[in-house]
Amino acid sequence: MKDSRNITVATWLYCGAVCIIVQIILGGITRLTGSGLSITEWQPLLGALPPMDEKSWQHSFETYKQIAQFKVVNPHFNISDYKSIFFWEWLHRNWARMLGIIFIIPFFIFLYQKKIGKTMCVPLAILFLLGLLQGVIGWIMVKSGLNDTRTAVNEIKLMIHFTTALILLCYTLWMAFTLSIPKVNVKIWPSMQQTAGITLILILLQMSYGALMAGSKAALAAPTWPDMNGYFISPAIYQGEPEISYLLTIQLVHRLLAFLIAALVLLLCKKSLVGKTYPLLTYASFFSIVLISLQIILGIATLLNSFDPVYRTYALLHQSTGILLLMNMLLIFYVGRQNKTSI
Repeated sequence: MKDSRNITVATWLYCGAVCIIVQIILGGITRLTGSGLSITEWQPLLGALPPMDEKSWQHSFETYKQIAQFKVVNPHFNISDYKSIFFWEWLHRNWARMLGIIFIIPFFIFLYQKKIGKTMCVPLAILFLLGLLQGVIGWIMVKSGLNDTRTAVNEIKLMIHFTTALILLCYTLWMAFTLSIPKVNVKIWPSMQQTAGITLILILLQMSYGALMAGSKAALAAPTWPDMNGYFISPAIYQGEPEISYLLTIQLVHRLLAFLIAALVLLLCKKSLVGKTYPLLTYASFFSIVLISLQIILGIATLLNSFDPVYRTYALLHQSTGILLLMNMLLIFYVGRQNKTSI
């Protein structure tokens, strides 16, 4: 039976995980609305407040006018247009600040109340450092677009920023699982645990490729399905111009990974039925089928509507479903790893 002190700390970590999910979704909205470059300075403390008068707003707008995104994409913007994109980036940054407060204040309270044992101090310190690192990577990513040449952030840096956010989420959840999920004698096939681990890694890789797809706008290179501009594998991958080949390769890998993950999820579900394993694992495996099916459908809808503004809605739902799938697979892997007794 879990200690009540552990449940309290686990609840705190679960709340933190929910806030991280919101932060990731806000990041998606920021990217989809083109808001990420609207704030051209990084002020971790002073930047918590938006411009407080018209003079400050005008100064902020003038600095935005110096970068390529304004000159090439948004030269028609007035101060009202600028305020609308400023809001999402400001909210994204301030939610990150709030995450820091949600971590620091309860941490010292729990430490004072002796609800945090010595064995938890190092993992929590790592968690805090991961959060700080995420903020630094975020600014490096934004800075890559604050120049006279790029109209958006570097897609590789966007992928790294998104991937580290997912790692932070998984680490937080893993700690919460450790404190809240009791150990039971779960009988599973050893291969089921291996399948869950491989699937988890591939989902993380797939979501990283999704960020690369989004950042490079690779969907625009072949906005058709199930073919790629009339081919199963577009010949432009190996015959076309380097830039087109690069974009099509990203999209092809993203497509193939989706079906590989779907096959592994089906295999995992089959293993959970054959092994007559712990009910939680069986239910979670079936839920993975629902999520991967929805994920593929939303991915196709996003691709086919690449030139329609509605793609933003599909893209955000696609990202959110991917997060749920990742968390669900993490749960399957954790329960099997921590509680297994081989059949």
